[in-house]
Amino acid sequence: MTKSKIGTLEAIMLVLIIVVTHTISSLPREILVSAKSATIINLLFVSILAIIFSYFVVKLMKNFGGSDIIDISEYLGGKVFKNIIGILFIAFFLVSSSILLRNFCESLKIIYYPMTNILFILGLFILAVCTTNRLDFNASLKTNLLIIPLVLASILFLFFANMNKFVPQRAFPIFGDGLFSTFVLGLGNLAAFGGITFLYFLPPYLKEPEKMKKIALVSIGLSAIYLILCVATLLFMFSFFINTNEITPLYNATRYIEFGSFFQRLESVFLLIWILAFACYLSITSKFAMGIFKKLTHIETKKPLIDIFGILILGLALVPKNYAISDKFETEIYPFLVLGITFVLGISILLLANLMKKKQNKIANNS
Repeated sequence: MTKSKIGTLEAIMLVLIIVVTHTISSLPREILVSAKSATIINLLFVSILAIIFSYFVVKLMKNFGGSDIIDISEYLGGKVFKNIIGILFIAFFLVSSSILLRNFCESLKIIYYPMTNILFILGLFILAVCTTNRLDFNASLKTNLLIIPLVLASILFLFFANMNKFVPQRAFPIFGDGLFSTFVLGLGNLAAFGGITFLYFLPPYLKEPEKMKKIALVSIGLSAIYLILCVATLLFMFSFFINTNEITPLYNATRYIEFGSFFQRLESVFLLIWILAFACYLSITSKFAMGIFKKLTHIETKKPLIDIFGILILGLALVPKNYAISDKFETEIYPFLVLGITFVLGISILLLANLMKKKQNKIANNS
């Protein structure tokens, strides 16, 4: 990954890509399962917390200029600590992307290619990612800048096109299983805002670093609106999603869209847009993982890493033996990875580094 500078809008779409990709898979279903009829209230609550959290991330990183979380880790604990944190973030990007890739490809196999070997579908994505990663870093971001608005528009279209099938009474009781379930147990849905992870790495790549706060608040705000639209569509349309293990629930919602006898079966258009978004996500996460590895090892170019990281993602995606296991990974392991790495480890490093910096400044002023 080169030191290509990226614009504010590109950075906003970059943060959104993780939320979008996870939503395409099983995220809406899992939020509905955990919050039930209180889903919208729960999402409003965790969205506010995510916005506050991202604000503090930006505020804490501001004290270190254009440094990212890896540089700050070196300041806090030296090279050994920097390497440990770098390896953890590389593992996070590779494992999370491989889990989401396997689940998405399993969905494609079930919907369109039941007789196709899953390795072939996975291989096509890896081939596309390896090809894209040979281009400049900004090429992926510019493509993402085009694709994400299409995804957002598709979800808006999905919401309004199905409004005649909504049953608003499914949002009652408004607090679902109770206040404790909605506001305490429901805190786990903060994992939906995995895009915050990219905020830790953005400062060195921004054309206008002073707009970091705007990037964080706008991107998390848009993520919240996007998530609420997704789950509201499913909540008002399908009460059975709360109790059943549906595959790609948003895809099922697209099958109900009809505009006369001509505009029918639009789900293929939605799926095409989502496939492109998923390819962008894989390209961006693997490039960030390679960028961290390059920083840790001080190699001159990332080209030798492209195929290696592609094979690693493919290998990790093949670890689950079937869809049931891969779905369990995504629903039970991925949220803990996000909460542990993004919401605990990252902010802990920033808080400790700021305390150290404050202490050093105090000593320097006294001397």
